[in-house]
Parts: sequence; C-alpha cells; structure tokens
Amino acid sequence: MEQQERMSKEDLEYFKNLLLEKRKEVVKNLEYLKSVIMESTTKEATGDHSSYSFHMADQGTDAMEREKAFMFAARDEKYLKQIDEALERVENGTYGICRITGKLIGKERLEAVPTTTISVEAKKAQENKR
Repeated sequence: MEQQERMSKEDLEYFKNLLLEKRKEVVKNLEYLKSVIMESTTKEATGDHSSYSFHMADQGTDAMEREKAFMFAARDEKYLKQIDEALERVENGTYGICRITGKLIGKERLEAVPTTTISVEAKKAQENKR
C-alpha cells in the first residue's frame, strides 16, 4: 500500500471540528438514553408503577422500550469509539487516508461518513468480492 499525500492542515482542522461536533451530539444522546434506562430500571426494581398501569401489555411495552434504549446506547457507544479513533487519526495526520489503497479519501465521503477509513473505490471493491 503506497501512501500518497496527506490532508492539508486546514482540511484536518475542518474535519476535527466536524468530528468534535458529532461527538458532542453522540455524548448528549448517550446521556439521555442512559437516563431513560436508569429511570426505567429504577422504577422496575423499586416496584414504583404509579406512573403506569399494572397491565401486562404495558409492562411488555416498557420492557421493549428499555431494550430499544439499550440497543441505541450500544450503537452510540460504538460510534463514539469510531469518532475517537478518527480524532486520533486527525492528531497523527493519517486521517482521510484509505487504509486499503493509501490514497486520500474524497472530502464528500468524509463529510457523509467522517469516521470512515476506506475510500469509495475500496468499498466498492470489497462489495464486489462478496
């Protein structure tokens, strides 16, 4: 894998700010989801059902909503890790370089998927192999 040029400092700064903004959004969403999970779990553990009925269907709905919150929180935690890894690549100057081809990833792709490590061409090649 030959490595071509690196991104300019201005581009790295632009994507760093984009990633930091995404990170802020994800952290805020995670805090909300965790509060929903904690509130729901606390109500169930203490038996405080005053805010909703004892009906089994309601309890099933509550359990399903709690499971969805867990799923979304797990997804957001994974995305947060990807953002942090992308920020590390910005810091060490390797952000925006395709890990397969070694070429710069297009800015349009990075704006659409700022955590990506592969170019559109490499992604298509991967999909064609499947």
